[in-house]
Amino acid sequence: MTIDFAEWLNLAIRWLHLTAGIAWIGSSFYFVWLDNHLTPPAGGEASGELWSVHGGGFYHNQKYPVAPSHMPDRLHWFKWEAYFTWMSGFSLLVLVYYVGARSFLIDPAKAALSPAEAIAIGLAALAVGWLFYDLLCRSPLGTNNRLLGIVWFAFLLVAAILLDRVFNARAAYMHIGAMIGTAMVANVFFVIIPNQRKVVADLIAGRTPDPALGKAAKQRSLHNNYMTLPVLFIMISHHYPMTYGAQRPWLVLALLGLTGVAVRHVFNLRHRGQATGPTMALATFLALASVTYVSMEKSGDGVATSARTPTYADIEPILATHCAACHSLHPTNAAFTAPPLGVVLDSYNHVRALAPRIQKVAVDSDIMPLGNTTGMTKAERQQLGAWIAAGSPR
Repeated sequence: MTIDFAEWLNLAIRWLHLTAGIAWIGSSFYFVWLDNHLTPPAGGEASGELWSVHGGGFYHNQKYPVAPSHMPDRLHWFKWEAYFTWMSGFSLLVLVYYVGARSFLIDPAKAALSPAEAIAIGLAALAVGWLFYDLLCRSPLGTNNRLLGIVWFAFLLVAAILLDRVFNARAAYMHIGAMIGTAMVANVFFVIIPNQRKVVADLIAGRTPDPALGKAAKQRSLHNNYMTLPVLFIMISHHYPMTYGAQRPWLVLALLGLTGVAVRHVFNLRHRGQATGPTMALATFLALASVTYVSMEKSGDGVATSARTPTYADIEPILATHCAACHSLHPTNAAFTAPPLGVVLDSYNHVRALAPRIQKVAVDSDIMPLGNTTGMTKAERQQLGAWIAAGSPR
């Protein structure tokens, strides 16, 4: 009996990442909702309160503008959800894109990088992203959240363009997601939790806490709230090659990322009882612009025509050269012990059944073969597309 430890480890870490992410995002969404629904309290030193009902019981939440006059006996912290989300996500980045750098990270058609060089660029992107964002928050620009957000978005857009020039498109997407996720968890680790600990220490020592500590933590928490949906999109984009497989994947990423920010703002406005129409219209426009751009690009590619319709005999050598190393019952590609996603392209019936998927990943985009290490040409992709368009004749 043999056990594929790498695949089981990948599954376990991915499951942990999803679970921790749900816990972190859920608590983040809840506290933003809570802040937006607080009402003036009937009395006392609290700045706002909320009554709610859930699970058969009633809850009474109160918020203090800086801190209560005395330290409660028990205080719950929200941090490990964020930490485990990042640690599991970074572990996946290492396991998939760094250990498998030649297959999943490097695109030799874009840049002739060694695995060590590519990994160094990826790690540097995470570090530079956090340093830039943190300095931005601490600069005079940090007092204007809207302007800060525009500059941070522009920085990420430039990073996406540059990473797409050196990495596989999917890897470039994942690294932008990792940059945003790193900034989010660093907000928790370096700002939010330390500031809260200082407030607790002041209360224990009988000192008056500095209101600026809570204000800074609140700002970083608000930023995290708006970055959540773009990160979630990047997480699921792995399954949708029409996004990162576009000719300008960074443009699709920008449009859908802004869509996520706009949607999140719609919810925040609704929680505060404010008009959402203009923001909802913006979110709809951005989403439609994304779909329209990808569709126009796809229709503009066209499919090469020839005097006769290609048959399976014409495209079988293409599959043997560019696909069989991975997508066979016993892959010869050392990166795989089993065909990825269970996709086997060893017979006419298998290939015909998977024709729509082949169209997406090898004809409409060039994400397959991974990194195009086999050098699949545009003419070969067009011939494959012509065969599929003709109904996949035997």
